[in-house]
Amino acid sequence: MNRGRVNPACKLEDQGLHGLGNVYYNLIEPALVQEAVRRGEGELGLGGAFLVSTGQFTGRSPKDKFVVRTPSVENTIWWENNAPMAPEAFDRLYEDMTAHMKGRDYFVQDLFGGADPAHRLDVRLVTELAWHNLFIRHLLRRPAREELDSFVPEWTIINCPEFKADPARHGCRTETVIALNFDRKLILIGNTAYAGENKKSVFTLLNYLLPEKGIMPMHCSANHAPGKPEEAAIFFGLSGTGKTTLSADPNRVLIGDDEHGWSENGTFNFEGGCYAKTINLSAEAEPEIYATTHRFATVIENMVYDPETLELDFQDASLTENMRCAYPLEYISNASDTGMGGHPKNVIMLTCDAFGVLPPIARLTPAQAMYHFLSGFTSKTPGTERGVTEPTPTFSTCFGAPFMPRRPEVYGKLLQQKIKDTGASCWLVNTGWTGGKHGVGKRMPIKATRALLTAALDGSLNSVEFRKDPNFGFEVPVAVPGVDTGLLDPRGTWADPAAYDAQAAKLVEMFANNFGQYVAHIDDDVKAAAIG
Repeated sequence: MNRGRVNPACKLEDQGLHGLGNVYYNLIEPALVQEAVRRGEGELGLGGAFLVSTGQFTGRSPKDKFVVRTPSVENTIWWENNAPMAPEAFDRLYEDMTAHMKGRDYFVQDLFGGADPAHRLDVRLVTELAWHNLFIRHLLRRPAREELDSFVPEWTIINCPEFKADPARHGCRTETVIALNFDRKLILIGNTAYAGENKKSVFTLLNYLLPEKGIMPMHCSANHAPGKPEEAAIFFGLSGTGKTTLSADPNRVLIGDDEHGWSENGTFNFEGGCYAKTINLSAEAEPEIYATTHRFATVIENMVYDPETLELDFQDASLTENMRCAYPLEYISNASDTGMGGHPKNVIMLTCDAFGVLPPIARLTPAQAMYHFLSGFTSKTPGTERGVTEPTPTFSTCFGAPFMPRRPEVYGKLLQQKIKDTGASCWLVNTGWTGGKHGVGKRMPIKATRALLTAALDGSLNSVEFRKDPNFGFEVPVAVPGVDTGLLDPRGTWADPAAYDAQAAKLVEMFANNFGQYVAHIDDDVKAAAIG
């Protein structure tokens, strides 16, 4: 039985999916919450939020992600970073997954990936879980109801958490699989209930498709000055570096918190919602994000709560450090109605330095910005990936290597050209440790980070005195009004300056060793900006 609103010429059976149980098309939030509760997928929380546990998988499984190796993509995929799957193995996976689907109920959402109508991707999500449908309805862009009558998906994603892959038969690593087939325009996800796989699959698609159109896909948040969309800023960073928190500035308009494109028209959000980490979230520090955790239909993922009062425990990480909430953008009062802004005036690269070596902010030349973009240094924070239990220094090129199907230089050159064409200012911001490495020092005070960013975005930071950092060569402000001057000199925050010097030398060496892989592919000015 089919229920809901859908293009009558483009139902699942028209896509070759036959013998299913009930199929629910494009249900709105109340109906999806009702179905999720009725099916026992989770529990209704305070304010009507939906409380759910994802079970075994509380983070992404990047090692179980595959790209089908076909002639059409053979020469454009970065195979060193993307595990290949044989077309025949994918065909068997599809055959077995669709057999698994027979007789089961499914939920379908027809959505847009991208706020700019000129560059958006029409995507269909087919999910086994009602709450996954609710999640992706928040996270992508929702068509107007009348648009559904003629919606034809360019890509289809099928997510079956109860399906277990067979590594020998399906050419994968474990029973968990995320497989992208660019020829068949199909993504299959099995044996993981972690909702983030849905949205990151769409991000991976856009990361492959948009560069051919001269559009820079970015793992970043973005905002702009009130009433001035032309004064936009973008914040690159991996999970846990502060993209969501720092872009949700009450004095600026939020374009989006995680994934954007930079086209000939400016900045546009890929998404229609936010997927925010909630560990240690507080009403005092982040009131707007905190408030969403008590709003109707917000998905609360892997949070501990009182079984009687349903009060959420924002400090209890016993399920995972990667506890999250997913909500539509309109739950943030200062969110953009359009999801679009002008060309960025400021490009900010966020890093969470577990070494405690980097300053809270540094000004970068365009060549230095390119160097740090390709390096993508940060620390993986606990829980964002399976097996990460403490901050782990890492280099994730383009601040998003797990989602980059093409070689890093493709994105690097696109960004370099965009910065050159627009004259954007570039900054490196450390939201990690100060006064010592992880376990010794403390996290950078968010109040100081916000103050420094405000000064960068309003232009006042350009008028202060800067010094050249002896280890990394970038410029660091000497004093900034409203910020503890001691924080600006990371060496001075350490009890033992010699220990700082040793740690800094270690990090410089790590940068140099990592960057060697890009030297053959980059311009001379970026080579000259290299560290070490």
